[in-house]
Amino acid sequence: MPDIPVMATNMTSTTDLPPLPSYNVVVAPDLISWFPDFYLSIIAPTIAYWIVSIFFHIIDTYDFFPQYRLHTPAEIAQRNKATRYEVLRDVIFQQFIQGIMGCVLGMTDPPQYTGMEEYDVAVWATRVRLAQRALPTVLGVLGINAATISKNMAVSHPLLAGALAGGHYPFLISELSGPDGAPVPTFATWELLVAKAIYHLIIPGFQLFIAVSALDTWQYFLHRLMHQNKWLYTTFHSRHHRLYVPYAYGALYNHPVEGFLLDTAGAGMAYKLALMTPRQGMFFWVMSSIKTVDDHCGYALPWDPLQHITSNNAAYHDIHHQSWGIKTNFAQPFFTFWDRLLGTMWHGDTTLKYERSRTRAQEFVEAEAKKSSEKAQ
Repeated sequence: MPDIPVMATNMTSTTDLPPLPSYNVVVAPDLISWFPDFYLSIIAPTIAYWIVSIFFHIIDTYDFFPQYRLHTPAEIAQRNKATRYEVLRDVIFQQFIQGIMGCVLGMTDPPQYTGMEEYDVAVWATRVRLAQRALPTVLGVLGINAATISKNMAVSHPLLAGALAGGHYPFLISELSGPDGAPVPTFATWELLVAKAIYHLIIPGFQLFIAVSALDTWQYFLHRLMHQNKWLYTTFHSRHHRLYVPYAYGALYNHPVEGFLLDTAGAGMAYKLALMTPRQGMFFWVMSSIKTVDDHCGYALPWDPLQHITSNNAAYHDIHHQSWGIKTNFAQPFFTFWDRLLGTMWHGDTTLKYERSRTRAQEFVEAEAKKSSEKAQ
């Protein structure tokens, strides 16, 4: 698509509001020049999933941090009902489904353009300026004479005086002049900084919050339903619970139907609901993939930031995978809000329960080893 030159229309030219800049819209370049964003958004979550999974698998295989294990190797060998092959096969199939969903979402997204950023920031700076018009009235309600204070501070603190005067900054003039030779007002530095923070941080942050909240809500109620409904649990969700001792790359070990509904459709719905751009969606999906792997990693690593940002971490979710905690800790993957609100959070000490599991698993492995040794003799 050719560049689209667009001149901004300033409907407030007769006031002291700064004019909005012109802008030139062009198609946004790909993040990687030789690889289209469309395909990157499809494969990035899978790549992130396996990078983190391989990291934890290496730690697991070489037993680098046994002191931080939630379960012993004996428990993994004795308690899990799914083989490593079965887990790998089902995870790859689910990621194939996720790839198809990513294609569908990508095809429904409008083309991404760039070139309007300065204009959009100026629009927000204008709103900041207009919001200041209410300041004298608000202070007046509190019994404060903003006009008098502004006049007294005009020399020592001109910017503060301008804000108290309702966003009136007669001394802020652009080097450029208008078509009639009149001086052109400009924004204060602080107004532009606030506008940039709103545009580049607050709005994307709010969109991420909406997406995270939507995904957490979707997964909590669907996950809980699959435990409350016997048919749903037996037919779909029980497969995931064949891993009594979760490990990293088993995070997406699910029945394909559950995997699509719980993870794939849930993340897609959250992305659309939050009105994210494709690049924001890519970040959200990568973050979600990393988080779900970390929640199933089987380690309580003190230096893992994801285990401290929120209390919904590997230790929290691991309780749900135990027979004694299976009716609790449904919340995933980010926060524990719904568990707290609806009373499904596990309460109590788990130390003795985990110790009994470790002991029984070790005794079983030793007994099996003894039988094998006796047969060999």
